[in-house]
Amino acid sequence: MRVHFRTTHRRGHRRIVGALSAVLLGTAGATALPAAARTPEAPAPSDTTRTTSTAEAARLPDELAKTPPMGFNNWNSTQCRAEFNEEMVKGIADLFLDKGLKDAGYEFVNLDDCWALPERDENGKLVPDPKRFPHGIKSVADYVHSKGLKFGIYTSAGTKTCNENGFPGGLGHEMSDAQQFADWGVDYLKYDNCNNQGVDAKERYRTMRDALKATGRPIVYSICEWGENKPWEWASDVGHLWRTTGDISDTWSSMLSLLKQNLPLAPHAGPGHWNDPDMLEVGNGGMTDTEYRSHFSLWAMMSAPLLIGSDLRKATPATFEILANSDVIALDQDALGKQATVLAADSGRWTIVKELANGDRAVALFNETDQPQRITTTAEDIGLPRADRYRLRDLWQHRDHHTTGDISATVPPHGTTVYRAAADPHRAARVQQVRSPGTGWSFAPPLM
Repeated sequence: MRVHFRTTHRRGHRRIVGALSAVLLGTAGATALPAAARTPEAPAPSDTTRTTSTAEAARLPDELAKTPPMGFNNWNSTQCRAEFNEEMVKGIADLFLDKGLKDAGYEFVNLDDCWALPERDENGKLVPDPKRFPHGIKSVADYVHSKGLKFGIYTSAGTKTCNENGFPGGLGHEMSDAQQFADWGVDYLKYDNCNNQGVDAKERYRTMRDALKATGRPIVYSICEWGENKPWEWASDVGHLWRTTGDISDTWSSMLSLLKQNLPLAPHAGPGHWNDPDMLEVGNGGMTDTEYRSHFSLWAMMSAPLLIGSDLRKATPATFEILANSDVIALDQDALGKQATVLAADSGRWTIVKELANGDRAVALFNETDQPQRITTTAEDIGLPRADRYRLRDLWQHRDHHTTGDISATVPPHGTTVYRAAADPHRAARVQQVRSPGTGWSFAPPLM
């Protein structure tokens, strides 16, 4: 979450990470190295990571977030404005059912900052703002649950939350706050990073993890420390997802920057522990529908949480069409849980590949540039077995066609063509071992 009094720090962080990503991935275009020269963009799992994986089984036996969470968060559309209130939250829950979003997989209706009063009560408990939530938080959670959905809430791992009004944070109140959330029926906690008093991030986030577990209620735990402490290296036994970036804004450049920061972190994502490049901006009006389709496609390819950030009460039919694309959602929710990797990037033409549980491959042909681009790859290059013919499903056109091996499209500016590709089972040749696309691959920094 970004707020005015934190803006300088957060934007500075984004510039630094963005500059690093530009070197690694090449903002003007990069070329994949030959196979013998490729080195991992993100470090391969170390002995520490393997130990963490063992610890994860012990620390997270709850089977939560086995696929990336899907739902809604109000921040991108309302921030702390007056329209963030009980009526809005209930209206979003209603629309999840009325517009088929629940059936598409969306289940969490989450509050962000500004739901509480600035002071705790005499017992140290959090107090919902009676103007925004006149019936209290439990009443809203009960309403969301009555729709067959789940309810989420927000606080910060500091003395205050991120808003300039200084709502109470969870630092030093972890056990009490966690129990209060559980008593209200909370199913998801977003835990931010403001006003943390310099306390070590691992300590702060583990303390709340233990407090949540002590309640006995299954609560998905979202770590939101903006990637500052590389949570992908230590948080797989702490939370179910962690932010890898600063805050998104509703612009093409912001979305592109966060994409490039998150793509290299693929080795660290998987069932129950996800890289989170922040919430969706689809429908908020700052990008074109073509750009929003790219945003949604690329987040799904990266196995990112899909948290709607627009006020669905004002959404256009095009917004609902993007958010409810079941073919694209299926990539995000694939049981294998493999984040996509970059197969090639050249002068703003990207080929991004995702391995799927049934052996299919998803391939996103993404055009970063301002001109139409022809982007081409092959079935063999994306990791499919050799066959006489392959089936391609265009996930935005919702059409199937066949190819003998070439996979290509003329992609409009800022557009993305997404195919689901498989060897035709009726004409497949003997399966031969082929290389897995992109695993641990990276790009050479541009020559200076």
